[in-house]
Amino acid sequence: MIEAYSATSQGRVNAALDTLFTAPSPELARLYEAMRYSVMNGGKRVRPLLAYAACEALGGKPEQANGAACAVELIHAYSLVHDDLPAMDDDDLRRGQPTTHKKFDEACAILAGDGLQSLAFSALLDPRLSDAHAEIRLHMVSALAKAAGPAGMVGGQAIDLGSVGLKLDQKALEYMHRHKTGALIEVSVKLGALASGRAEKDELKSLQTYAQAIGLAFQVQDDILDVESDTETLGKRQGADIARDKPTYPALLGLDAAKAYALELRDQALHALRPFDAAAEPLRDLARYIVDRRN
Repeated sequence: MIEAYSATSQGRVNAALDTLFTAPSPELARLYEAMRYSVMNGGKRVRPLLAYAACEALGGKPEQANGAACAVELIHAYSLVHDDLPAMDDDDLRRGQPTTHKKFDEACAILAGDGLQSLAFSALLDPRLSDAHAEIRLHMVSALAKAAGPAGMVGGQAIDLGSVGLKLDQKALEYMHRHKTGALIEVSVKLGALASGRAEKDELKSLQTYAQAIGLAFQVQDDILDVESDTETLGKRQGADIARDKPTYPALLGLDAAKAYALELRDQALHALRPFDAAAEPLRDLARYIVDRRN
């Protein structure tokens, strides 16, 4: 079931994203080409899927979440472009293709990432992508800014870079990943819920619990795949975290315990969805997928 849902949702968000990369003048053609390349060269679109699924779980129509879906994918893409730069993780491959700074150059990659970040907030306000009321859009912009900025994803990346070679305990490791990876996953669910126009306080709280669990599970599974998978399957360099001496869950807990923890987090996420009916089944399927995926 998740395969069909994913294909439909990926097609929906890709069509919406494709409308955003038309250069307004010939002088900007290369910049927009780099932006398009960074977003449209593949990817599982997990964050847009979560936005759509959260919107539908509350009785909204998926197209109401187009702005949210585009926004979180644009933020995710910008973060990958910058993470791959030589000053950060210095990666040559992303999704099985040359990273943006390898395909273009470092300066163009930096600017492409900057452009994608700004475009994300424009997407939330684009009337072609969302019909949400102004008050809801303001709430969405504020939530995305917090999740993507120094109190969220950017802060987590800063902690990550400062943790190379250190031995973090589980509490410190989880603090880092709840920011670096979890914040954007959490806000993907929140933005989708808000886009439905039907989000109530108790529902948002349950969805937050769900999102926090799968956000952490996503990172645990990433760490496991860095050990168990291969470069061709991952689409990026396997063993990169080990080579950089980064703290990971398998290194801290052991591989078997890390796998058990991922399953525990999945179950926490499913438990949080108990108040929801069958309309939340895509969210349940996504929780299972996150710990079962192989790339």
